[in-house]
Amino acid sequence: MLETRGQGYYFVSKPFPQHNLIIQHTGIIGMAIANIVIVGGGAGGMEIATKLGHKLGRKGKARVTLIDCAESHIWKPLLHEVATGALDVGIDALSYRSHAAAHGYHFQQGAMTDIDRQNKQVVLSAICDDKGDVLLPSRHIDYDYLVVAIGSIANDFSIPGIREHCQFLDNTEQAMAIRKILLNKFLRYASHSLLADKIKIAVVGAGATGVEMSAEMHHAVDQLRGFGYNIDSRLLEVTLIEADKRILPKVEKREISDSVTKELAALGVKVMTETRINQVDETGLTTTDGQMIPADLVIWSTGVKAPDFLKEIGGLETNHINQLVVKQNMQTSRDPHIFAIGDCAACPQPNGTFVPPRGQSARQMALMTADNIMLLLAGQDAHHQYVYKDLGSLVNLSKFHTVGNLLSFIGGGVMVEGKIARFVYTSLYRRHLIELHGVVKGSLLMFAKGISRIIHPHLKLH
Repeated sequence: MLETRGQGYYFVSKPFPQHNLIIQHTGIIGMAIANIVIVGGGAGGMEIATKLGHKLGRKGKARVTLIDCAESHIWKPLLHEVATGALDVGIDALSYRSHAAAHGYHFQQGAMTDIDRQNKQVVLSAICDDKGDVLLPSRHIDYDYLVVAIGSIANDFSIPGIREHCQFLDNTEQAMAIRKILLNKFLRYASHSLLADKIKIAVVGAGATGVEMSAEMHHAVDQLRGFGYNIDSRLLEVTLIEADKRILPKVEKREISDSVTKELAALGVKVMTETRINQVDETGLTTTDGQMIPADLVIWSTGVKAPDFLKEIGGLETNHINQLVVKQNMQTSRDPHIFAIGDCAACPQPNGTFVPPRGQSARQMALMTADNIMLLLAGQDAHHQYVYKDLGSLVNLSKFHTVGNLLSFIGGGVMVEGKIARFVYTSLYRRHLIELHGVVKGSLLMFAKGISRIIHPHLKLH
């Protein structure tokens, strides 16, 4: 039977055991392929789109589509470098469209607002220009298997004033907004030698993002001096605030936390632990014990939750932080045709815990989910089960210090710091490039980026 849906023609058929799928017609009589849709172009979404594009898309075995609201991909652990201008988005960003064309999948730009499970469609909001004029109307994208990989955002815990007076570091656009604010403040001081007040910056949340951001701002000041501006780090007053008893509370080895605390103190960063915020306004932050922390800029990087619109989307089961509840094979609890991976997924473990929101777990989930989808397309069960293994943690304090713990699942792991830790840290990004582009092109890109850092300014000022 032939149906018309959206802009294409579809056969209703039963090509795989136990699955009634809507299949997109390829134009060749008797040949039809399944639609696999991935929402979210972060590290996990890119990994699974690339793998399925190679295994299925290039061979005409499935139509793989990646959806993201942005035009390009930036590795999320580098967003703090985007925020200070140390990383140039124009050079380091990866175009989704060009990557899709080269790796056997398709790209659609847009933001998911709903999932129509009855018709197996993802609903995308309209795309508008700066004036509000509609460039592309709301669309419905058909899927046979859907992977939700939209990551997480900072959790404001409903504290008054956070949304109005804080900056966030969840995506490239927010990072670039922070960069503009920071550089404007730095350059204002560089042009007015009589200004004596310090630039007061508060970073709330001393996980890896908050810690690395605190150090990166001092690096940015050092780089500004190289452009001939009369500014130094003494004009910068950074306060790092953490509700837990120590910074990097999710890192098991306390030695790492102690080492990072010492390095931050040497940079002049004031570290406040066991400090909870109950209000933010235009002058700064107020703690639960009534202390006022003045701040010209507040960066909120504490806690994670899935975006609010994901709460019970399409009637799917979600938890208290909006994560989609999944089984260990990453299928959602209420729909075997919908998977969730990464920070937006609540994946149970045999010991009763849930997989922590880590970049390494998102990558591992993505590769395993790709295997499970290929099993389903072959008429088999999605039998691969995800078990989290902590491969370690690394914290990079810009050019100043790198420290971490490797292979945490083996006897507590091995602590590394200095040049060895820095090499391992940079290797993670290199591996990401190789997995997205292949060994040859990935290596060439690394070489090109190295050359670019030599011939281009170390700080983007515009």
